[in-house]
Amino acid sequence: MGSSESSWRRLEDSEREETDSEPQTPPLDNLSVLWKNAVGFWILGLCNNFSYVVMLSAAHDILKQEQASGNQSHAVLLADILPTLVIKLLAPLGLHLLPYSPRVLVSGVCSAGSFVLVAFSQSVGLSLCGVVLASISSGLGEVTFLSLTAFYPSAVISWWSSGTGGAGLLGSLSYLGLTQAGLSPQHTLLSMLGIPVLMLASYFLLLTSPEPLDPGGQDEAETAARQPLIGTETPESRPGTSWDLSLQERWTVFKGLLRYIIPLVLVYFAEYFINQGLVSEGCRGGGVGGEIGLTFHNLHLSGLCCSLSSCFSGTHP
Repeated sequence: MGSSESSWRRLEDSEREETDSEPQTPPLDNLSVLWKNAVGFWILGLCNNFSYVVMLSAAHDILKQEQASGNQSHAVLLADILPTLVIKLLAPLGLHLLPYSPRVLVSGVCSAGSFVLVAFSQSVGLSLCGVVLASISSGLGEVTFLSLTAFYPSAVISWWSSGTGGAGLLGSLSYLGLTQAGLSPQHTLLSMLGIPVLMLASYFLLLTSPEPLDPGGQDEAETAARQPLIGTETPESRPGTSWDLSLQERWTVFKGLLRYIIPLVLVYFAEYFINQGLVSEGCRGGGVGGEIGLTFHNLHLSGLCCSLSSCFSGTHP
């Protein structure tokens, strides 16, 4: 009897241990917050790159409306890329000193201004200024929202990436579909003014305020798992204090990131090289040639959307 009772007791203890070791389902409130942040970052990625893609899709109509030469198509592409490049190069020098909310507001205003300026433009120069505003909005929004992901669960990066890919596909198809449906380029661009409003609403209304890091639990484990980029990093230093680094330390960080920077440079070089050829073909070729260029441009954006959404494999909010 004693042996049977002890065996039953051991069985109950083992079952209790297995029950305790099972992963706990997150509370519904936490799950709702995770989904709100995930959808919020997807919308931010979509809206941030939307105006950039629309300006590339509208390059043919911008030049055609102003009776400009098709050879000026490269000017539209440069105006859509160079401001973003300048912002990303200068951002590490002091952009982090500005609060997030003013940066998001400036990004939204620039995006709306780009649609209005290009829609009512009467010259190529003014249209290019509108394209520059779209580029400023995209570049400033990208460095802002990506740095903002550090205060949220890591899964939001996948949602942001998917949103940027969706912007390429939805932006191009929406412009093409509305113009093919009979809307003029001017009315089509004005109809897209809801995109900046959606971006501001997603940031100010949908995203939840990030809570301070819990000194224990999962946050502590994630902090301990971080590998310092500088070998002399002290235990007191915390992520997010990059403004305390000297120029020599920042150069050390930069050299440690070169193995990630070089592949990304090659990828984006190939992407912009393809964009240049497709936009030039779409602007130069009239009739069938222009349609072929726009078709290949949409195919390129479809592949880009698939690649940027591939990071969803194995991830969830």
